[in-house]
Amino acid sequence: MKIAITTVQVPFITGGAEMHTNNLKRALQDAGHQVEIVTMPFWFNPPSLVRDRMDSWEKEDLTAYLSGSIDRVIALKFPTYYLKHPNKVVWLLHPHSSLYDFYDTPYGAPANDAASVALRNDVLKRDANYLSGAKNVFTVSKYLSNVMDQTIGVRGQALYHPPPVVDAFHCEDAFPYIFFPSRLESQKRQQLLIQAMQYVSAPITAVIAGNGGQYEPCRDLVRQLHLTDRVKFVGNLEGPSLWTYYSRAFAVYFGPFHEPYGYITFEAMLSSKPVITCRDSGGPTEFVLDGETGVVTDPNPVSIANSIDTLWGNKKRASEMGRAGRKRYESLGLSWDNVVSQLTR
Repeated sequence: MKIAITTVQVPFITGGAEMHTNNLKRALQDAGHQVEIVTMPFWFNPPSLVRDRMDSWEKEDLTAYLSGSIDRVIALKFPTYYLKHPNKVVWLLHPHSSLYDFYDTPYGAPANDAASVALRNDVLKRDANYLSGAKNVFTVSKYLSNVMDQTIGVRGQALYHPPPVVDAFHCEDAFPYIFFPSRLESQKRQQLLIQAMQYVSAPITAVIAGNGGQYEPCRDLVRQLHLTDRVKFVGNLEGPSLWTYYSRAFAVYFGPFHEPYGYITFEAMLSSKPVITCRDSGGPTEFVLDGETGVVTDPNPVSIANSIDTLWGNKKRASEMGRAGRKRYESLGLSWDNVVSQLTR
C-alpha cells in the first residue's frame, strides 16, 4: 500500500513524538509498504493560529496526488485527522492536550479566558466529528483512551508500541543517583524532583538529562535551594551515554503530569531499574506496578523524597523491583509487527 503518515511539528523541537513517527515509517516500510510523512508546522498560541491550522487540515484531501492514489492515511496528531480520505485511521499520540486533560490546570488553557473557552468548544466539536468518522481510532494508552471517551465520547483502542531502542538497554551495579532523562518542560515536572531533593536523607544525587524551555528555571531553583551538590544536569544524552546512565542508576524518576505514554518508563524497565512515578502521571501508571516494579506516589516533594529514601534503604528490594520491571516489559509483547498489523488491517 501507499501510506501517508500525517503529523505536525514545532520546528527545532524534537522528542518522543518525532521518534515515534520515524519508527512507524520504518516499520511500515519493512513490511513492504510505500510510506511518506506529511507534516505542517504548528502553533499552540494564539487561538487564531490554532484555528488556522485546523482549517488548513480540514481542507486537505489526501485521496490522490500526481503520484497516484494514497491507499491509507495514518493520522497521529491533532489536527491532522481533520483531513479527507476514505481510508483514514487515527493512532492518536495526543490531542490538543491544553484543551483536554491539561485544561484549567497550570499546564493548559485557563477556563476563565473567553478565547480559550471558545477554542475548546470548537476543538471538541470538530474532534468528535472527525474522529467518529475515521475507519479506526487507536490511542497510545488506556489512559488516553479514557481521556478521549470522557471528554468527547470517542473511545479509541489502546495500541502499545516499543521504545525507539530496545536491545541496547542493560543493567549494571547501581551508583548513588536517581536518573531523570526528559525534555525540560513544565509538564515533565523536573521541579518536583529538585524540590524533593531537599528532603531526601539518602546519600544520593539526582541526575537530570535533557534540555528545553525549563532548563534555566530548573538551574535557578537548584541554586535557590542550595542543592548544587545534590542535583546535576548532564544535557542531552544519546546512544551509549544514555544507556550507561540508565544502567548505573539505582532508580529512575519519571513523574510528568498526564503523560499519554512515556518511553522513559520502558527504558527504565529495560534497564532493570525501579521507577518512581506519580498518581497523576497518566500513561506511566499503566506499567509501573506500585510496590512490584516501582513506586506510584503522590505528586509532592515530600512523598517523592520518602519514596526515594525507601528504595535506597532497601537496595535488595529495589533491585528485585527492577528485575520485575524487566519481566513486566517482556510480558507486554510489544512489537512493531503488531502495530503494523493493526494499522493496516
